[in-house]
Amino acid sequence: MYTDTHFHFHLIAEEKAINEAAKILCRMKENKTYFGMDIGTECNDLCRRANQFEKIINTIEDAQTQNDIKSFLYFSAGIWPSKEAIINRFEQIKILKAEIDAFRKTSVFKEKLCALGEGGIDRHWNTNGTDERNENDFTKSICEQEEELFYLQLELAKEMKLPYIVHSRDGFEATYNVIKQSNNSSGVLHCFSYGIEEAKKILDLNWYISISGAITYTKKSKLEDTKKLLKYIPADRLLLETDSPYLSPVPLRGQMNNPLNVKHTYEFVSQMRECTLEELNFIVDENCSDLFINRK
Repeated sequence: MYTDTHFHFHLIAEEKAINEAAKILCRMKENKTYFGMDIGTECNDLCRRANQFEKIINTIEDAQTQNDIKSFLYFSAGIWPSKEAIINRFEQIKILKAEIDAFRKTSVFKEKLCALGEGGIDRHWNTNGTDERNENDFTKSICEQEEELFYLQLELAKEMKLPYIVHSRDGFEATYNVIKQSNNSSGVLHCFSYGIEEAKKILDLNWYISISGAITYTKKSKLEDTKKLLKYIPADRLLLETDSPYLSPVPLRGQMNNPLNVKHTYEFVSQMRECTLEELNFIVDENCSDLFINRK
């Protein structure tokens, strides 16, 4: 139960002792987690994250528990649109390709890379000004360079026949336009923060929408709109996530998040969609299979 399609476990592990991180994984195993994906944000972080998981899992004495944890763990690799990544985007893409190649050759999880991302558009942090440090792209704004980095990753995802996990904050039109330009037909907008109009455009591309714990922050005055959005998303296009260690759901808002807390998001979404937790769990697990595991 309680699949979590998007978390950053290395950040959780950095804040906790290794045995505490192991306890979280063991609890996920006890909860019969079907799928949990550790998400990449840097061009060279995939092998490092996988090695960290291996070390944590190896501290668990029970061999069957180790195997059960490895069975539900999956990975993505991608480049989040930081200013440094945007400016050095072509070199970053080369490093990402080399990192994926090394992972597929050497990691004990080498068969578990099931997506590229997260990457995309962040207009909260990135402005339209030119960046004087980037002499080769002096005529391009940071936003244009950001879109190029996003496009390059979408093209790489198509080449590798992997779905893409999109980060989109305060920039839906740019996000949508780059996806359309790439004609990439496989992916998900994670931590969806837009409305029904934007959801329709994404769904018309046959993409998925992932809901995080931030949905539980909805004010009473906006609750009906949230309910309409959650009921609007078709069952075969819905995913849920924590985005941990960020965005702890109510009643844990303000605390450090972890994949175990996704159950609170499931409870909220099941109430809004007027379905049972069992039905919602089945929906999300099936969608994970279709998008990430047994790709159609």
